[in-house]
Amino acid sequence: MKLANNIFLFVLVILFACNQESPSESPAPDENTAPTALSDAPKWAEEVIWYQIFVERFRNGDPSNDPTIKDIEGAYPGFVPSNWAVTPWTQDWYKADPYFAELDGKKDFGGNDINNFGQKAQLRRYGGDLQGVLDKMDYLESLGITAVYFNPLNDAPSLHKYDARHWRHIDRNFGPNPERDIQIMAEETPDDPSTWQMTGADSLFVVIIDQLHQRGIRVVLDYSWNHTGHTCWAFQDVLEKGQDSKFADWYWIESFDDPATPENEFEYKGWAGVTDLPEIKETHKHEGIAVSAFEGNIYNEAAKQHIFNVTKRWLDPNGDGNPADGVDGFRLDVAGEIPLGFWREYRKFVRNINPDAYLLGEIWWEEFPDKLLDPEPFLRGDVFDAVMNYRWYRAARTFFGQTPEKIPVSEFVDSLESFSDNLRRQNNYVMMNLTASHDVPRVATSLFNKSKYKYQASPSHPNYKIHQPDETTFLNLKLLLAQQFTYFGAPQIWAGDEMGMWGADDPDTRKPLIWPDYEFEPEKVHPYGTDRPVDEVQFNTDLFNYFQKLIKIRKDNPVLALGELEYLIKDDEKEILAYSRYDDDKEVIVVFNLGEAQQNIRVPAKYAGNYTDQLSRVNYQVSSKENGFDIDLNGRSVAILVGQ
Repeated sequence: MKLANNIFLFVLVILFACNQESPSESPAPDENTAPTALSDAPKWAEEVIWYQIFVERFRNGDPSNDPTIKDIEGAYPGFVPSNWAVTPWTQDWYKADPYFAELDGKKDFGGNDINNFGQKAQLRRYGGDLQGVLDKMDYLESLGITAVYFNPLNDAPSLHKYDARHWRHIDRNFGPNPERDIQIMAEETPDDPSTWQMTGADSLFVVIIDQLHQRGIRVVLDYSWNHTGHTCWAFQDVLEKGQDSKFADWYWIESFDDPATPENEFEYKGWAGVTDLPEIKETHKHEGIAVSAFEGNIYNEAAKQHIFNVTKRWLDPNGDGNPADGVDGFRLDVAGEIPLGFWREYRKFVRNINPDAYLLGEIWWEEFPDKLLDPEPFLRGDVFDAVMNYRWYRAARTFFGQTPEKIPVSEFVDSLESFSDNLRRQNNYVMMNLTASHDVPRVATSLFNKSKYKYQASPSHPNYKIHQPDETTFLNLKLLLAQQFTYFGAPQIWAGDEMGMWGADDPDTRKPLIWPDYEFEPEKVHPYGTDRPVDEVQFNTDLFNYFQKLIKIRKDNPVLALGELEYLIKDDEKEILAYSRYDDDKEVIVVFNLGEAQQNIRVPAKYAGNYTDQLSRVNYQVSSKENGFDIDLNGRSVAILVGQ
């Protein structure tokens, strides 16, 4: 069956590559809606349920394209052990790969000793690819998600792909024929789009877009215009030619090598000091530790135009002027460290191609680990439509998980209101409300530990728990998810969270997904030799079903995405929170009992009629005289009451 699927896919890819001028036969969802004004967020983004896919760890659908030593050269740590091999998908996560021993006593390209699991795991590859995504389309549809956010797919040697070799192409090992893709790239002039061709991986990604669109699923692609990798063709030209390279001022070069001296004086700015991520030069340099919005632009016009050309490539792959065959927007990495002037131009460029494209900024820390950046300067209608809503998650994590400390109901509500008060309504309603990602611990592990958000969240800290979270944690997770799926802003799922996966911060949040048709080794190894429980690694069907139920509730009741929000009960003493999502015709009331014991709660209602708890299926009748009802709600539980 797999062979037949691959043959069918190969035919699709070839047909696409040979028919670039033909319009897509699969329009993007709702393509006939009125175009969105430049300053407005696209309406479709209010109702989506996001699913974030990190392709390298999603599913290995085609082992024939697995990475080789040649493919990963240049990635961390700067060399590849002679006995390197792809890691078995089902291996105990912390068990050492055979080649790990060859890393001991070595230094990475930053001059640091390689002495821990996190460093060694950067060399791991599991072979996840786009065929794996195609193979799991039915799974995505059955879960109920309506938008996919892909971590970077651009060709790069690392597992994470933020170190682009080629922005313009999909990674060679994600497609059906890596060797042929390398040949195609070599035939092109990288800064001349008239020479660009479609590789097999590129064409396969267009098939992915088409297949997702046919299922009503939007597609957003991740890019980091802040930096490339040091193996990027432009940076390699600078290394070869020095200040004579026409790409020399694409990057922040601090000093060039003087050939008259024996030393190499070449120095450049890498993102966060990381030498394999040379930064694109701007007209103004972001200074200091704290991040804040700043004016300026990309320094080199050709560099900016290259970014625009790559952007257009994926907004309209066949170049026919109809963006239906392209992605529906972009997630922009480390966006706070790129000048606002560039982002304003970028928005106009993107929206000129697709007026309904969605732009999502990674606006995160002002100063780690305590101060998150206020996204308001980026959400005035001239830069982004939304940001990844880390502020919502940190507050919700603290409230429902009582981590790092317990806070009262009123403080949680005050936090949520403070986050939204200075933003436009339309931006609040299209925020990506995330609970986890490739950059933070899995949500279950985050709730399991009582540390600050993302702070000391690794097994190197002796009190950090890396084993399977307990029942209390999963109960708290269900409460948090109920709030996520009934609050304004679009809920996001980091692929694998719905499966019950656990894991500390990067790299442990990037374990390969635990598909139910695989049999995994138990997790019993601790990377620092500490005692730990032995955990069976299995797909959590109960949690998956809960995600499905919440998604269905949100989709069946659009008022949860589009309606107004009113807080009904903020009782610190009884630990009760209730709010209404409503419009002129419909109301959904969400009630949380955060206390330990069952409580009788008087719930006010806006409309007379029948209110049904979508989780317990208990019905409550509201007469026009009473205009409210009583419910008995167990401790540490939630009711989602839909009025009829």
